[in-house]
Amino acid sequence: MERTYTTDAVEQIGKTITVKGWVNARRDHGGVIFIDVRDYKGVLQLTIHPQAEAAFQIGQDLRDEFVIKATGEIKEREEGLKNPNLETGAIELVVSELTILNKSEALPIQVNSAQFINEESRLKYRYLDLRRPKMQMMLKKRAEMYSRIRKYMDEREFIEIQTPILANSSPEGARDFLIPARMHPGSFYALPQAPQQFKQLLMVGGVPRYYQMAACFRDEDPRADRLYGEFYQLDMEMSFVEDGEEVRTTIEPLIVDLVKGFAGKKLLEEKIPRIPYSESMERFGIDKPDLRYGMELVELSDEVKDAGFSVFANAVKDGGCVKAITVKGASELSRSQIDNFTEIAKREGAGGLAYITVKDGEAVSPIAKFFTPEELKTIITKMEATDGDVIFFGADKREVVNKVLGKLRIEFANHFKLKDPNIVALCWIVDFPFYEYDEQNKKLDFGHNPFSMPKGGLEALKAEDKLGILADQYDMVMNGYEICSGGVRNHNPDVLYEVFGVLGYDKAYVESKFGAMLSAFKYGAPPHAGCAYGLDRMFMELMSEDNVREVVAFPKNGSGVDLMTGSPSAAEPKLIKELGIKIVEG
Repeated sequence: MERTYTTDAVEQIGKTITVKGWVNARRDHGGVIFIDVRDYKGVLQLTIHPQAEAAFQIGQDLRDEFVIKATGEIKEREEGLKNPNLETGAIELVVSELTILNKSEALPIQVNSAQFINEESRLKYRYLDLRRPKMQMMLKKRAEMYSRIRKYMDEREFIEIQTPILANSSPEGARDFLIPARMHPGSFYALPQAPQQFKQLLMVGGVPRYYQMAACFRDEDPRADRLYGEFYQLDMEMSFVEDGEEVRTTIEPLIVDLVKGFAGKKLLEEKIPRIPYSESMERFGIDKPDLRYGMELVELSDEVKDAGFSVFANAVKDGGCVKAITVKGASELSRSQIDNFTEIAKREGAGGLAYITVKDGEAVSPIAKFFTPEELKTIITKMEATDGDVIFFGADKREVVNKVLGKLRIEFANHFKLKDPNIVALCWIVDFPFYEYDEQNKKLDFGHNPFSMPKGGLEALKAEDKLGILADQYDMVMNGYEICSGGVRNHNPDVLYEVFGVLGYDKAYVESKFGAMLSAFKYGAPPHAGCAYGLDRMFMELMSEDNVREVVAFPKNGSGVDLMTGSPSAAEPKLIKELGIKIVEG
């Protein structure tokens, strides 16, 4: 007899059906056994009367998570016994035949209750954790999202192409995972941090539009919004494109559909703003701003440069700046809470945290005595502060002030619960600096993606101020998360040589790393551009989750360990020898 899924049984009253699934719960009431059987669609109550002797005998032995098959007639429950909280709560299956397909030992974690289970246990027994309704929903919703993406891309003549997993190392900004090449001792493959080179070669190869749900690998420390080791991205590229705006307008409708049609959320702005990197840093102190709340950074350097408060005046005099944010209703903060925010500011590089509370239209603060009444009024007016608000200041080098206040802006938003989970704020950050100064290594380095085209091409690279060179790059930000990075690609060999030459790399180095791409560019490479969306992170935000491990089937823990399979683990000595490598004890 064909299997019927639990929720499909609702329309089967009076019919004999067979259902299969797990025992979700068992109850024995006055000689009648009730079994809740669960499959991926839902839960159905089985009723086993003593008259069905064989089935009744088996039913007495059932325990949670036994795998069973039950055949019987679907009947409507009596009026007083219906369960309005269950989709199948108006019916029951009166069992005539019952079979145990497999037994279950006592469970290490519960899968049929809402009780808290620590993450380590959930990851160790992930195959059980996945049975929970929430995780089943996540798997189905992710598949639905992929289906929407593929439909959108296919309708716009993008061609889905898989690129190699065994690749060469490339400077994407993170550590590579290296694989010893047994057939070439001393050489290594690298798992791709992104399909960057291959998708550019596809453009040279005549592919008009490419995409794939690409597996990417980076040896980066995990965090709440970043998985360890591997992640997936919607990777895309378009040929004969010279302006990043063409890419942005092509892909935007897909993201809007995922927000509204798929996740059922509201967009903060229907017209997605474009914000230059420098403006984002000045207004929000970060290049991935959450636009759902205000608290923008406001410059006060001119207003305080001549004030009697030396901390502010000296900061401006030394070439720095003074900025502030207004936190609505923050006067309710306790002394200890203010101290906690001060510690956050110090960790970001601040010497302390000065602030002014507005009460009855006046400034209340230990630093108020250093300002004239007119200066205080000017500050309050410019900061648009009203009674009950608190103005927090930053005074230092501009980059330090932006960093400190940018971090505080996020922390205050978390504290006052300003992040509405039902609203999605999107924006594009554009015009990134091509190079940045690496303070740790005291040298110039790539600011973002070395394969992007510098605005102005070869001529721009000759500028004396290398930090002023802009890249034709863009990121999409969703509620404070970077979910996409892209750019107009560098398809000119001369420009590519010079891009690396600025950092001291000679032609031989560039050719050794990117020989295939350089060679291809010599044979009529079209201009091209593209981007890549982090699917795990984007799905996490669309599902209103705070941890990306909640939306992936088999994630590793915060230490990069797969508790379920025990990886990473030691390799067999024979295999190590075949690979021609030695394990050096640390």
